[in-house]
Amino acid sequence: MKLLSPLSLMLIAAAFLAIPVPAASQGPIKLKTVVIDPGHGGKDAGCVSRDKKTFEKNIALDIALRLNRKIASAFPDVDVKMTRSDDRFVELEQRAVFANKAGANLFISVHVNSVERGTSANGFSVHVLGQSQRKGNDLYSKNLDLVKRENSVIMLEDNFETRYQGFDPNDPQSSIIFSLMQNAHLSASLAFAEDVAGAMAGGPIRHSRGVSQDPFWVLWRTAMPSVLIEVGFMTNPDDLAVMRSEAGRQGIADNIFKAFCVFKTRYDGSASIPPVEDVKPVVTPSGEPAAPAEPQHRNDPKDGVLYGIQVLAIGKKMDPKDPFFQGYEPMELKVGKLYKYIICPDTYLSQAKKSYTKVVTIFKDSYLVKVENGASCPVR
Repeated sequence: MKLLSPLSLMLIAAAFLAIPVPAASQGPIKLKTVVIDPGHGGKDAGCVSRDKKTFEKNIALDIALRLNRKIASAFPDVDVKMTRSDDRFVELEQRAVFANKAGANLFISVHVNSVERGTSANGFSVHVLGQSQRKGNDLYSKNLDLVKRENSVIMLEDNFETRYQGFDPNDPQSSIIFSLMQNAHLSASLAFAEDVAGAMAGGPIRHSRGVSQDPFWVLWRTAMPSVLIEVGFMTNPDDLAVMRSEAGRQGIADNIFKAFCVFKTRYDGSASIPPVEDVKPVVTPSGEPAAPAEPQHRNDPKDGVLYGIQVLAIGKKMDPKDPFFQGYEPMELKVGKLYKYIICPDTYLSQAKKSYTKVVTIFKDSYLVKVENGASCPVR
């Protein structure tokens, strides 16, 4: 693979950082457009059942169409778009371009998992953008084979050497670009991913393999909160039986829809919070500004229930004095292989909401969370 020069890396990074991110608005911002992406299609069958009778491309399309109908019926004001609505081949690059041109507020990619050997691997998983953990890297290695398989469709595309030049999920240079991009919509992506994982745990495929960050190309190029869902394993008899049944596919679509409803409520509600006026300094009788109040020390999250604002979730430990936190003192939670950073923790939800109105003007993708027993979940 041809190495990228430092100048090339800078130009690519600049192009990505120029992708518009919705800014805080004076009026309400609503989730208006969602793009559903059924994986594979046409000459790209995706993974195939051992008996060669069931194809990932068909399962993904069926579930995506069911999800489309659910959202369109429940939310007539939401424009639901599909990267494909029939059995056709769509290049990975064009899937992301389609979503970006549509001005989507959310991107949902539907896939089916598989393993080369054995039948015991089962369950669903939800993925957001991130680096893969090879030896010496700081993120996830367990999904590297999955990432390679889903990205391998690139090889089926015309002129792929030029179109995807510089992209390699195993290459350190690509990791640099991933690290520049992954925080743009990561908090919102993770929030929706957790919504999906929570909803899908209710069945029909109940085993959760969790939420993880991985370098899927289709997530790399989307300029909005994005997730890739592996709904089950083609190579597991129980998962396959569910996916082959109409009731099973409908159940999966219903659960993703439930997660969408939660995400939309949170998205619409947080975006419509009125802007905060600039705080004027308090002046003492001597005419000098009052000294800032000493920071209040909050209870440890394991001591009880706290509410706060999650501003970052990342696969590496951050210095609490990092400039990213804008002077706030973050509370750190380690959940699996993710480090979550929460600011303005308080025992009262009402106070956390007040803090949020100011914080959201600085951290656009932040959201309210409840912290209990060392774990966090979005506030509904």
